[in-house]
Amino acid sequence: MPRSRAAAKLRGMTTRRITTKHEYEASFQAPLFLLFKHSPTCPISARAFREYEIFAAAHADVPTAWVHVIDERPLARDASARTGVEHQSPQALLLAHGKAVWNASHDAISRTSLAAACGAQRS
Repeated sequence: MPRSRAAAKLRGMTTRRITTKHEYEASFQAPLFLLFKHSPTCPISARAFREYEIFAAAHADVPTAWVHVIDERPLARDASARTGVEHQSPQALLLAHGKAVWNASHDAISRTSLAAACGAQRS
């Protein structure tokens, strides 16, 4: 199966989209949480999102969700204000009890970098 079809098959199975303030707030309470900020209009974000989905499918034990930075702009911007990490899109934020302990954006987001960051926080 081509990579894009494989990623499409994963969509919705292992990741969830944050659309409400309640869902967003819950992510900041978790001991470990991976938040992905995605812009569907950006080809770099599309590539990073595929990597994120593949990572999430292989690491179902890592709590994660994503935010559509256009439709949920206030949530995406609030993540920057809360964590002190400048807003980027695409962007991955690894939170430990609501504090950013790792972040990556653009081409630095890969299934390997996500796995390494999550693994480092668990050890």
